[in-house]
Amino acid sequence: MLKWFHALLPKEDRFFGLFNRHADVVLLGAHALRDLLNGGAGVADACERIMLHENEADAFAREVSLAVRRTFITPFDRGDIKELSGLLDDAIDQMQKTAKAITLFEVESFEPPMVQMGDVIVEAARLTVEAVALLSGMAKNANRINEIAVQITRIEEQADEVYDAGLKALFLAHRQSDPMGFIVGAEIYDHLEKVVDRFEDFANGIAGVLIEHL
Repeated sequence: MLKWFHALLPKEDRFFGLFNRHADVVLLGAHALRDLLNGGAGVADACERIMLHENEADAFAREVSLAVRRTFITPFDRGDIKELSGLLDDAIDQMQKTAKAITLFEVESFEPPMVQMGDVIVEAARLTVEAVALLSGMAKNANRINEIAVQITRIEEQADEVYDAGLKALFLAHRQSDPMGFIVGAEIYDHLEKVVDRFEDFANGIAGVLIEHL
């Protein structure tokens, strides 16, 4: 009875706009990270862009959290809204951690598998933007949202393979003469893998929302 009553009440749909803008900023962060992995003179500028986009994403996350507290009827469960916003924020937070590590270790050149992982991150972010844009029509878009969640999971598996191969090549290249080079490179690989993992977390989160609300 209560569920039927809630269905009749007007819902605050601005959350969808906030989600879209939040996801767009995450994609901008992914592009900045990919630019960073080109190395050279552009590294510092790309790091600054990632920091800027991370701050923008934090602002959207705060706005969502505030709106959840102030809105009587939300488009779907309040906890799910906050969780999805938090998962988007986790992805760009991890990009920021990657940029910080690269700045700390003064790295200006990157292995080809690292660049490949950057491409994977951009694709995962692009799919995330698409999935978020479909949330406002969750019922009619359920099949496509689920397809995107599966695609992101497959991308994460692909990234794992790139990570393993890259780490092995890094070890073979540095084990004799440059152990610090291996340590630094392994740290960067670890951060990049975690970025992809955060997108998989979001994919699992949005799939869970579909199961709960449809």
